[in-house]
Amino acid sequence: MSKKIETLFIFSFLVLFTLATLYPALNIIGISLRTDDAFQTRSLALWTAESSFRSYFTLFLETDFLTWMKNSFLVSFVVTLTGVVLASTSGYALSRFNFMGRRAVLSSLLMTQMFPATMLLLPFFILLAKLKLINSYLGLIIIYSSTALPFCIWQMKGYYDTIPAALEEAARMDGCSRFSAFIKVILPVSSPALVITALFSFMASWSEYVVAAIVLQNPELYTLPLGLKSFQASLATQWGLYAAGAVVVSIPVTILFISLSRFLVSGLTVGSVKG
Repeated sequence: MSKKIETLFIFSFLVLFTLATLYPALNIIGISLRTDDAFQTRSLALWTAESSFRSYFTLFLETDFLTWMKNSFLVSFVVTLTGVVLASTSGYALSRFNFMGRRAVLSSLLMTQMFPATMLLLPFFILLAKLKLINSYLGLIIIYSSTALPFCIWQMKGYYDTIPAALEEAARMDGCSRFSAFIKVILPVSSPALVITALFSFMASWSEYVVAAIVLQNPELYTLPLGLKSFQASLATQWGLYAAGAVVVSIPVTILFISLSRFLVSGLTVGSVKG
């Protein structure tokens, strides 16, 4: 009887949590389908007599939304690629090699997570200004990559520590070099960690606003967060366009999580080495 009560309690909690999570998303979708003056309505209906897809047509045909999306995809792709390549190799070196300064490097990476990103804005701005990288994608990519890499390196290093060294030793005995063993053996069984690294790097750049607002000043270089912010003014805000843009921006992230969810389950190394 107690087991049934526990199951019922857990199920009820999950239902309430799901509803609380879905409400903001459904509310934004409803606002994107209404007229701008319907923002203050208390109705929870997604589709009303005044609903239409006008905001979406306006978003794609009369604004620079597609340009902002292209810019965001470019920045996010480079940051993701940089994060996966550097974190996978750096994490492997920190996991497999005992070199001078290894503990200092790990401690330094951990210490960088103690400081909020906003505290680093001024040093980053001064550094980029001296390098003449203000108002450029390269400067933005450098900041995004440098803030995302410490976490990615640590979690890749932690995952490599769980992979038996016997896998590499067997590959070396079969004639593989250390690099070949890393590419052909270690990386394939590290898929869950690589996916987490890619998702974290992508999310660190896809929806980031504060750093982009400081680095990018040319409207032609705007990413999606900066572009959506332009719909908000001091006297009037285009809530329909704002909500429609927010819905479209969330679609790539949702697709990524759904398509890569099967890789998020760890434990792929179980049974790789026969006892």
